[in-house]
Amino acid sequence: MTEKATSEAPDCGPEESASESAKAPATEPTGEVAALEPAGEERAPTPPPEPASQALAPAAPTTSSSPPTSPSDGGWGSRATCWSSAKREVTSEWVPVNARPLMVTQLTVRNLALGDKFFLRVAAVSSVGTGPPAVLEQPVHIQKLIEAPKIRVPRHLRQTYIRQVGEPVNLQIPFQGSPKPQVSWTHNGHALDSQRVNVRTGDQDSILFIRSAQRSDSGCYELTVRLEGLEAKAAIDILVIEKPGPPSSIRLLDVWGCNAALEWTPPQDTGNTELLGYTVQKADKKTGQWFTVLERYHPTTCTISDLIVGNAYSFRVFSENQCGLSTSAATTKELARIQKADIVAKPKGFVERDFSEAPSFTQPLADHTSTPGYSTQLFCSVRASPKPKIIWMKNKMNIQGDPKYRALSEQGVCTLEIRKPSPFDSGVYTCKAVNVLGEASVDCRLEVKGKASATH
Repeated sequence: MTEKATSEAPDCGPEESASESAKAPATEPTGEVAALEPAGEERAPTPPPEPASQALAPAAPTTSSSPPTSPSDGGWGSRATCWSSAKREVTSEWVPVNARPLMVTQLTVRNLALGDKFFLRVAAVSSVGTGPPAVLEQPVHIQKLIEAPKIRVPRHLRQTYIRQVGEPVNLQIPFQGSPKPQVSWTHNGHALDSQRVNVRTGDQDSILFIRSAQRSDSGCYELTVRLEGLEAKAAIDILVIEKPGPPSSIRLLDVWGCNAALEWTPPQDTGNTELLGYTVQKADKKTGQWFTVLERYHPTTCTISDLIVGNAYSFRVFSENQCGLSTSAATTKELARIQKADIVAKPKGFVERDFSEAPSFTQPLADHTSTPGYSTQLFCSVRASPKPKIIWMKNKMNIQGDPKYRALSEQGVCTLEIRKPSPFDSGVYTCKAVNVLGEASVDCRLEVKGKASATH
């Protein structure tokens, strides 16, 4: 910042003052000046006393010298040079400002002390002498220029700022203004809660920090920057969200054929933001495994189709918003039982056929390559009557009961799940089916490639 007083103008050096005096016309003298000066000859202006501490004393009035108008008007005449002087408000001593008289009507006074107040006066000087001065009525107060306050909101904060519950909130807002302005924050028009919100303000920015955001911290935060009666404001909207609650209730409306109709009610708590939809899952009573049927489904009623005859199903629904699925789900209390068609056959003279047969594999095991750490499954199909006993072996060793393996057999499809295999689980796996009429088996080789072998 620079300190300035009075109006701006270039300073005149000694050579410039002399040249300006030489250019002044010598014709048309007025009053006693014409009588005292020979034609075609000009005299140098008479300087005032040299000591800076001596007051500028005006000469006796003459008909050739008149006082200039107010220094702020710039009307100092065109024929006379001028002297300027100044004094502090608290003293009575006038001090010259320019070393020599000037031919201009503007002057910049530099290197004044901040906070001081000065009176200024200007006197016209001619070849006859110094005229009476013109004095400013009010003192000039030396102070820094004021830079109006301005707030620069970062681009990502010009729209709603979204945080999840428990996450920190850290807003850094730059501002401008000189001298240093006063900065304040409000939340929804009220003062900030100092127990939850911390504010640190520097010379060029203000930081608002919340260590662990809660939903109550949502709202409009307004930053105000004030300076000398001027102010700038900026509003920042913050939204703190969390996962929604589950649907309030769910019920099974109807079951027909291989279909089931469901209905549920929206959750009471949406997590302080709008829902993205619902996720619907089903599970049959035999396995208890849940499978997703619909995702981000918006209506609150749906029909689940392609259910398997003879199974009984449960259904559950999750709510979903920007934070994810609800922690729990709404689950149906009653089962949807898919009944077989009621068909009764009464054949006449029908001889019942014996369908008993020894086990035989209609689909053998296939060699398989797996990646360490990712569960894998082996499949085969067997036909037998009565239902055979299924035995799984690895390298001819029975692995029944080993928690690393999970064996399933449903409607002739035999499945062996190997959980998170490692290279140690590589080998020959055998599925053996046994009933009273005989037995059958199929083999396959499983190779679990380790990281070292995978790079070759």
